[in-house]
Amino acid sequence: MNKRWKPNVTVAAVIERDFDGVRKFLLVEEETRDGLKLNNPAGHLDPGESPIQACARETLEETAFHFTPTALVGIYFSRFDSSQPGQAMPQDITYLRFTFCGELGEHVAGQALDQGIVRALWLTVDEIRACTAMHRSPLLLTNLEDYLAGRRYPLHIIHADESVYARKA
Repeated sequence: MNKRWKPNVTVAAVIERDFDGVRKFLLVEEETRDGLKLNNPAGHLDPGESPIQACARETLEETAFHFTPTALVGIYFSRFDSSQPGQAMPQDITYLRFTFCGELGEHVAGQALDQGIVRALWLTVDEIRACTAMHRSPLLLTNLEDYLAGRRYPLHIIHADESVYARKA
């Protein structure tokens, strides 16, 4: 078979806040085929946007918080088989994830969250490590551990050519 392989490009945010000396991280609880799961605010890259723009958009859509990425934590691959209704063979899916950290902005009161998102919540590192069975992806913990290890790369290493933003007629 001569088929070009294309991973699903996604973005994620690692967002930290201090609550009276307690370090917590913003996650989302979402409905999945496997029940309620936890994840970083994350989603797919849309046409016409850079990974940086996608991360800001997805964070707002999933948490109702504005977010400004200030550094790249890392670029990650993950792969799994996904059972699809009506298909005998599971689908082989690969994700290419750009994970960012940055500055949390204002909360937009009353904003509806993306479909499937039950709520945004703040958890400590220990709480996140203690509930790995609830993680939607193993990348949640990997991203957090890389962030805690101080991994930060400047945003300018991601270049989006102007052609990304040009609409085709």
